[in-house]
Amino acid sequence: MVVIAILGLLLMIAFPSWQRTRENSMSGRYISDLRLAVAAFELFAVENNGYPEEVPPGIVPEGMASYLPKRMNWTLETSIGGQWDWDHLQFGVTAGVSVYLPLASVEQMRRVDRQIDDGDLATGMFRTRTSGYISVIEE
Repeated sequence: MVVIAILGLLLMIAFPSWQRTRENSMSGRYISDLRLAVAAFELFAVENNGYPEEVPPGIVPEGMASYLPKRMNWTLETSIGGQWDWDHLQFGVTAGVSVYLPLASVEQMRRVDRQIDDGDLATGMFRTRTSGYISVIEE
């Protein structure tokens, strides 16, 4: 009985640490993928004199397949849940890479914002949008 109590206590101590580590890993992967996607769309715009047209979440915009990194499958769920979304002339911006319907908590997304922008999801180049979050490439 004492052994079970000790194991339970150890699990109570270790679980929050494991959960934070897991969340940090998911956020780190998301930030890395987001930066790669933003760079890919910027390169596309330079080489093609403009951005691709708007498409629904999870759909690779026309011409972008060769620009997006192989390890980042645009059609699959992101590391924080939800779908990748290309936003062109949407949400008050000219161009942006979004995550649509992420599973991450608002607090997790605030921590992401602190790592890549101003820490305020209402302002800056990384902010909330309808049903998700957007990394603004061009206002």
